Amino acid sequence: MDVRTRILEAAAGLLSRSADADVSTRAVCEAAGVGAPILYRHFGDKEGLLSAVVDFGFERYLAAKRVPRPSSDPVADLREGWDNHVRFAVENPNYYRLMYSPGLSVPPAAAAEAQRLLHEVIERIAAAGRLRVAPETATRMVMSANAGVALSLISRPALYPDPDFSPRVRDALVASITTPEATGTARPADATLPTAAATLAARLRTTPPTSLTPPETALLQQWLAILADTPAD
Repeated sequence: MDVRTRILEAAAGLLSRSADADVSTRAVCEAAGVGAPILYRHFGDKEGLLSAVVDFGFERYLAAKRVPRPSSDPVADLREGWDNHVRFAVENPNYYRLMYSPGLSVPPAAAAEAQRLLHEVIERIAAAGRLRVAPETATRMVMSANAGVALSLISRPALYPDPDFSPRVRDALVASITTPEATGTARPADATLPTAAATLAARLRTTPPTSLTPPETALLQQWLAILADTPAD
């Protein structure tokens, strides 16, 4: 095991047992059997260490999300992703609190990757013609709500005793950003201009039109993004 990994494992172990989701660099050095100069050479400062520890702890969770196993129903995949996100937070509260800690001036890479993977699912929903808003907006809505529920459950569990709290928030949010699945060849009953715009934009990103120049395609995408975020009548 290299020195960097040894330091990360020591810090991760201390973090998992910490009562306040914090660790001292001195304790990490003692647990890893290294001097402070070595720790700072690898991580720069304590914030760099904590950010790396979050990425280290989230790696298993993200590795599972990276596996290309989407189902035929991207909305079902979105629900499953929500549940997995909350489950990880509840099982690893200190990692999760640290990941979203305002004390870290630079968000851990794990947070950015989690958002990227979520956006891929949202894009699939849009391409299927089932997204009511622009993918970027939907991604921000889901991530903020998912993180909010997770942080609520691990920070104030006594206030959220209902085991259906997370699924209820999830389903309410999913219903607000997606349309019902069409049956047969029927067009969804509540298909709207924003849904149509989000669908076309997603499909154009997947298969760029050869009849348009790149600048024309970019301009069309800008127009579609505006329409996708226009409130439906």
